[in-house]
Amino acid sequence: MTPAPRPHVVAVRALCEFTARTGDLDLRFTPAPSALEGMEGHRAVQQRRGAGYEAEVPLSGTYDHLTVRGRADGWNAALGQLEEIKTYRGTLDSVRPHHRALHWAQAQVYGHLLCQARGLVGLKLALVYVHATTHAETVLVQEHTAAALQAFFATQCQRYLAWAHSEAAHRQQRNAALARLRFPLPAFRAGQRELAVAVYRTAHPNAEGASAPAGRCLLAQAPTGIGKTLGTLFPLFKAMVPPAMAPPAMAHQAMTTPGQGGPAPAAAAAASGAAADAVASGDTETIKKESAPRAPSGLDKLFFLTAKGTGHGPALHALAQLQGALAPHAPGTPLRVLDLHARDKTCEHPGSACHGDACPLARGFFDRLPAARAAAVQQPAPWDAPTVRSVALQHGICPYYLSQELVRWADVVVADYHYYYDSAAMLYALTQQQGWRVAVLVDEAHNLLERARSMYTAPLSPFELAAARQAATGPVKRALDALHRQWNALSKTLGQAAEDVDTPGPPGALHTGATALAPPIAATPSYQAHTTVPPALLGAVQRAVGAMAEAQADQSLPPGDAVLAFYWSLLHFQALAEQFGPHALFDLQRTATPPLSRSGRARAPATTLCIRNVMPAPHLAARHAAAQATVLFSGTLSPPQFYRDLLGLPPDTAWLDVAAPFAAHQLQVRVAPHISTRWRDREASLAPIADLVAAQYARQPGNYLCFASSFDYLQRVAATLAQRHPQVPQWQQTREMDDASRAAFLARFTEGGQGVGLAVLGGAFAEGVDLPGTRLIGAFIATLGLPQVNAVNDAMQCALDEVMGPGQGYACTYLYPGLRKVVQAAGRVIRTEHDQGVVVLMDDRFQRAEVRALLPRWWQVG
Repeated sequence: MTPAPRPHVVAVRALCEFTARTGDLDLRFTPAPSALEGMEGHRAVQQRRGAGYEAEVPLSGTYDHLTVRGRADGWNAALGQLEEIKTYRGTLDSVRPHHRALHWAQAQVYGHLLCQARGLVGLKLALVYVHATTHAETVLVQEHTAAALQAFFATQCQRYLAWAHSEAAHRQQRNAALARLRFPLPAFRAGQRELAVAVYRTAHPNAEGASAPAGRCLLAQAPTGIGKTLGTLFPLFKAMVPPAMAPPAMAHQAMTTPGQGGPAPAAAAAASGAAADAVASGDTETIKKESAPRAPSGLDKLFFLTAKGTGHGPALHALAQLQGALAPHAPGTPLRVLDLHARDKTCEHPGSACHGDACPLARGFFDRLPAARAAAVQQPAPWDAPTVRSVALQHGICPYYLSQELVRWADVVVADYHYYYDSAAMLYALTQQQGWRVAVLVDEAHNLLERARSMYTAPLSPFELAAARQAATGPVKRALDALHRQWNALSKTLGQAAEDVDTPGPPGALHTGATALAPPIAATPSYQAHTTVPPALLGAVQRAVGAMAEAQADQSLPPGDAVLAFYWSLLHFQALAEQFGPHALFDLQRTATPPLSRSGRARAPATTLCIRNVMPAPHLAARHAAAQATVLFSGTLSPPQFYRDLLGLPPDTAWLDVAAPFAAHQLQVRVAPHISTRWRDREASLAPIADLVAAQYARQPGNYLCFASSFDYLQRVAATLAQRHPQVPQWQQTREMDDASRAAFLARFTEGGQGVGLAVLGGAFAEGVDLPGTRLIGAFIATLGLPQVNAVNDAMQCALDEVMGPGQGYACTYLYPGLRKVVQAAGRVIRTEHDQGVVVLMDDRFQRAEVRALLPRWWQVG
């Protein structure tokens, strides 16, 4: 017997956005009203209406097994008129045709629901466009019969249900296949099973029948070589299966490989143990007694986030392995995997603006989207850039925006960090809007701190301001001139601030000519940092933003326009100023060598203003809370409290430190205490470093990496090595190497090869590089990896001392990031249980207890 169709509930807006969008893709910038302005506009219109006017009318109706519901903005029974109210800025012409078509569709659906609810034979529909600032109304009216509205409603519901049925069938097939999924390799690697158990528990933490809370987080430090990617993906796929479809002991199946038996590792025994063996052997009584807790509903989607584009490859490889393991349980490819790429890498017409008048792939985008979407979901996974491009071009639409549409229909999305963690992150916004239960996997999570700091830092360039002032006219020009005066007044305080900091006694307020500026927490003649944003500056920014928004509402500016570029910078600055707190600094920095003017003359030194993020925690906390589970994994996440505090993870975040599968005898770790790589000792260090490298090479010829703290230091070490020991082959990393140059550098590391590759610590060759066997037998690390001591880092240290306690600022700013880079670089040497190698730590500070405490536990430092 065919099962009854599953009931669906959808909001009016969501229904129309899926079924009724037509016309061009048009991304010309039009300043949109804020949410507060929208509410005020609605209220202004509703208060003008007379007695008997009904506001916010709740409506619902059904078609087949679909329920559609929402709130109509207003019903005027005396006029027989249903109103849909929309707020706008600028002129009414700025409301794009595809938006207006969507507004009419929403009005028609509400019209049908009202006719059905109140037995009306027809009514008038009114789109009421209200200006955000003047509250002036423009009313567009259409008359419709109830029969016509019912036919329109039926058409939209039929389109929606066709997809809903298709998606339900896909979800059923996917979940049935995942329920039978077994680990795709013959056995778990050492530590991999322990990791998988912890990940599964993060997604399914509660007892039988209880609702699993959102926002569960896990920090997992696991060494290279255990298969972290597969070990995190597999258990989350098992967590996608709803309990009603899950066979007994799902958690233990998640940790069991085909044919695997015997005892689990000690750390996993509580979750695996006898039940894991029972699953393998079919002992259902043991399964019933020891089956693990599970949540009442499974995950909807999985986001695999990477720090770099190179991280997509390993993720897609692991997903292909799992897809292969699913093949016996479902036809085709039951997992839809979308590989998202940046716009600049996928745009077919990079010189064109994103609207129908400029780009042929934007013209009629929404008219052709349904057919393209239907074709795309029939493609085998992964939906990578070539696949999406092929489908998009066959249907004459933009590949980049087709890929964004496909997020809604994918099971797994592989993307860069910023797609979920940035202030305008698409994946986060869709998760909130759609109510998805998602799991977020953060690959190489030690990179998230610096990436998140950059996302929530807003510099204002004096050269962008100058270009915008030159291009602007009228009110915009006057507003930018006023901002320029505030900017100049702040610039004049730089020298004064440094004098006050150097003067004994309590620092006084700095006077900008318009308002007092609080004393800086750090200052030099060319830099100063403050714990507040000057109110006069913020006021000037807000007035400039308002003037630019009003001007663009009347006439959109093209991409690349100087005023528009600076407008985006000001918006970002203003948004962060509104969220300013102890997690950030406001600083001024004078440019050392400003670019030449258009006439070729040297410019006077200029000042950059910046809201600089120190702790991204307040910005990221909501992102963690929105996910059902977040797993951050890396080979270097110590100390965990550092990452918990700065990344905004909840206090109950679990910590897992997977033991390395390597033995201490595989790696000789030696310290060279006679070498100091401090700045003042650099010159004296060159000869000892070169001699030590040459001596080790002579003892055991082979391939080595030698890491220095900067390109300048690297070049000096290389020159000294070549002068004193010309017999040692060497090759160097250079600035701005392209993909081919990086590949050529790594190609020198052949099996049985000999020579020394010199690279910068923290650069392209210090992490994410796999050179097993004799391709690499040793590494020299001629630095402690500490970030450069400068005014910016010193100011961040002061800010972190205030937030986290005295002394913590130095550790969080300098020590922890430095040692993380050292451990990452040293991790290039031992990649498998069969490798042998040596690491030489060239600095006397590696003897200090606080430094040794941050080195891997399995190392035996000699």
